[in-house]
Amino acid sequence: MPYTVIPTAIPDVLILEPQVFGDARGFFFESFNQRDFFEKTGVDLPFVQDNHSKSAKGVLRGLHYQIQHPQGKLVRVVQGEVFDVAVDLRRSSATFGQWSGVHLSADNHRQLWVPPGFAHGFVVLSESAEFLYKTTDYWFPEHERSLRWNDPAVGIDWPIDFEPQLAAKDQVGKWLREADVFESERPA
Repeated sequence: MPYTVIPTAIPDVLILEPQVFGDARGFFFESFNQRDFFEKTGVDLPFVQDNHSKSAKGVLRGLHYQIQHPQGKLVRVVQGEVFDVAVDLRRSSATFGQWSGVHLSADNHRQLWVPPGFAHGFVVLSESAEFLYKTTDYWFPEHERSLRWNDPAVGIDWPIDFEPQLAAKDQVGKWLREADVFESERPA
């Protein structure tokens, strides 16, 4: 998996920029290779589920996490563009309550590694976007939580000048001060 690992302000959150081979016919890149992923990132967790969503411009999904069965996520966009965000919810972490964000698009082919113990979300900037992600644990709706996308205690600088479209569960997300969080840096 020839790619460059780009650190973010939160050391555990990583941007992966693949080497893309292109010519007049199109392009090719290896989007995932377990051995190379481990060698480049040090992350040795199995991926057990792949998800695919499509959203219209202005849709904001998140900030989601599972308080039990926390999921690590390797995320990317295959059509359109999003601004993708990870928020550290590990209380004992030096970066607790901080966020890291990156533009992901079909054009830049970047991926973002969001470790277990983080809330994750994105807002669609293009007319629509198709978003793919691998998870290190299964979805358990009874353990899913939502952190408010606009919590001033977190202070995410979303690159939008509109009120985003939210799911009902995200409209009633918790503020960081009242949210269920992870007590250790390595959530079980």
